Amino acid sequence: MTSSRLPGKHLLLANGKPMLEHLVNRLKRVQTIDKIVIATTTNSPDDDLVKFANSVNVDFYRGSELDVMGRVVEAGNAFAADVICEVTGDCPIIDSGLVAHAVQTFLTNEVDYVNYGGRSGLPDGMGCQVFRWAALKKSAEMTWDPLDREHVTLHLKRHPELFPAIYMTAPTTLCWPELCVTLDELDDYRLLKQIIEYFGDSDPYFSCAQVIRLLKEKLDWVGVNQHVKRKGDT
Repeated sequence: MTSSRLPGKHLLLANGKPMLEHLVNRLKRVQTIDKIVIATTTNSPDDDLVKFANSVNVDFYRGSELDVMGRVVEAGNAFAADVICEVTGDCPIIDSGLVAHAVQTFLTNEVDYVNYGGRSGLPDGMGCQVFRWAALKKSAEMTWDPLDREHVTLHLKRHPELFPAIYMTAPTTLCWPELCVTLDELDDYRLLKQIIEYFGDSDPYFSCAQVIRLLKEKLDWVGVNQHVKRKGDT
């Protein structure tokens, strides 16, 4: 809730619901996910996220603001997780079908890590990563670099010799890596709100393919947030 660029962004409304509720509702459609946990901080402003979690009937865990890696490890331990599918709270219109595909890819291969985002060619805001809790715990025990601790899986990704990985590739119909539908700044919110309210109640679980088709027809919408500087794939 204390985001420096857009404070309170997760609870901003679109079509009458908080951005985070759109995300949670989409993740609830992934049948291979047993439990949804919001891993937030112990900061008092994040009390609002705990209230939100209770209101939509999902679990939460509170940990360090800066040591996000440690927070995810602790959350996994608290809920006896074997496999974690991590989606950042900045992805309110993530495609549940893509998440399901990533989870299934992980479950059918002998690996510690699957990435479907970043390198895949998907639009920014449609990606997720799946990994073994034990692998992340081992990775966390090997590094205290502040960047590693902030970005959760960075150390794990840097050591494929220790943690076998799969980097998925998006089909050509879903490739638009320059497109950003993640929630970092106010203009991101404006674009996401437009998209969510375009589909409205009649089609609340629109797909990545539908977003791409829409924005290719409405290229002026794409320009709304093109100036926003991103941190890049870590």
